[in-house]
Amino acid sequence: MKTIDELLAEGVAGKRVFVRADLNVPLDGTTITDDGRIRAVLPTVKALAEAGARVVVASHLGRPKGAPDPAFSLAPAAARLGELLGADVAFATDTVGDSATTTVAGLTDGQVAVLENLRFNAGETSKDDAERGAFADRLAALADLYVGDGFGAVHRKHASVFDLPARLPHAAGYLIATEVGVLKKLTSDVKRPYVVVLGGAKVSDKLAVIDELLGKADRLLIGGGMAYTFLYAKGHEVGISLLQKDQVDVVKEYMARAEKNGVELVLPVDVLVSSEFPDLKTKAPAVFETVDADKIPSTMEGLDIGPKTRELYASKIADAETVFWNGPLGVFEHPDYAGGTTAIAQALVDSDAYTVVGGGDSAAAVRILGFDENAFGHISTGGGASLEYLEGKTLPGLAALED
Repeated sequence: MKTIDELLAEGVAGKRVFVRADLNVPLDGTTITDDGRIRAVLPTVKALAEAGARVVVASHLGRPKGAPDPAFSLAPAAARLGELLGADVAFATDTVGDSATTTVAGLTDGQVAVLENLRFNAGETSKDDAERGAFADRLAALADLYVGDGFGAVHRKHASVFDLPARLPHAAGYLIATEVGVLKKLTSDVKRPYVVVLGGAKVSDKLAVIDELLGKADRLLIGGGMAYTFLYAKGHEVGISLLQKDQVDVVKEYMARAEKNGVELVLPVDVLVSSEFPDLKTKAPAVFETVDADKIPSTMEGLDIGPKTRELYASKIADAETVFWNGPLGVFEHPDYAGGTTAIAQALVDSDAYTVVGGGDSAAAVRILGFDENAFGHISTGGGASLEYLEGKTLPGLAALED
């Protein structure tokens, strides 16, 4: 895989460099609530601009249905990128149309432009190779070189991620190089004890990675909504908590395999429960109680791990040499149910281990809850991509960057 440093050494001055970034930031209207993904691509964009390249940044945002939708415009992200660069950033109001063509043609050496949301064109996400390829051809006409740096999208076989690199000389940006380097530390020559913390809503989203980790991790700590399927599989009442009954047999098999393999699989011992889901907009105080994990009332829903579980999980992390965490432990968006996620983040900070926060909601939680990002070994920009890498899958966007 060619590196951006090798590309820079060959010279990029005056050349149009297409940077596939991941600017898929959370928005409240037009206000960016977490600019972490924009900041993550800055080193690559800066290096290219300072070397005299004409930088064309492209990304997706959200899931528009192959047509323009103002709610998913990248305009706020383009403005924020300009603020972080300390320079004007041109913005094309389409992806491969007149605005894109004119905007890119107007760039001078060292200038940066951002194209509108790639997913406003159906060709970006099409499952039809010809349709995707046709869109990639039009994108390729805008550039001389390609740099892949949108790690959060490398697990997608999309035009700008998979097809476009085949049409242009290509290299991996700094972010992708960093992310792949980190993930290699979690899959080969891992320092032990190796502890994995998995949360999030659905156990089905994590089945493949659990399957893989049962042969690699020393401990698996389970929380979030997915924990209730595990508790149910152990024969416990889970009330109206999130439950995937169709996954119970698989979970039982995983628990048996963990015991056979000597992997410590740890479940909550107490939980915070309520008869109603909290108001995440007003953040009005919630009415809840703490109960043992095997005594959840039939009319109650588990919304966070309890204080005993927080202490237990922290103790399981304390002596670790490597920790990977993906998924919040409760409804962290509400202050009354943020305690579990906060406790896990703090345990990682307090640990002497190499700690990796696996993107997505976990990365957002770290920032929202006010933790210093530098206190962690690495905060990934791609939750889904990180998990699929750990599952052992071939990621299309990484394969496309291989020479």
